[in-house]
Amino acid sequence: ETKSKEIRYLLVNATTRRDAENSIIGVVGVAQDVTESTKNDRAMSAMARELRQLVDTANAPIFGIDVEGDVNEWNDKTAEITGFSKEEAFDYPLVETFIVPSLRQSVQEVLDNALKGIETSNYELEFR
Repeated sequence: ETKSKEIRYLLVNATTRRDAENSIIGVVGVAQDVTESTKNDRAMSAMARELRQLVDTANAPIFGIDVEGDVNEWNDKTAEITGFSKEEAFDYPLVETFIVPSLRQSVQEVLDNALKGIETSNYELEFR
């Protein structure tokens, strides 16, 4: 804490200080003020937590897949609609496991396109 009661964050390196005979006579500390970056890191962490909560508690189903097509996002609303918890859905192939057979090919095409950067809007699908 500073004299003005401000908290500053420092990144400190401490090095042994020696005399001409190489005897230790103290320590020299070199510090870098990282207050701003620490504040930014904390703000980013808080924002990430808020976004995580927003996704988890959204009133719309939100799900995601990795490049292999396995579930890596499954919010509370998706769990409510499908009956599968996040833990039950994670790491399972979305299309094969959760999409009705008649729509699997078209859903797979939409997802493949999205993975190539080609977005699709307002696509209807049915979970099993």
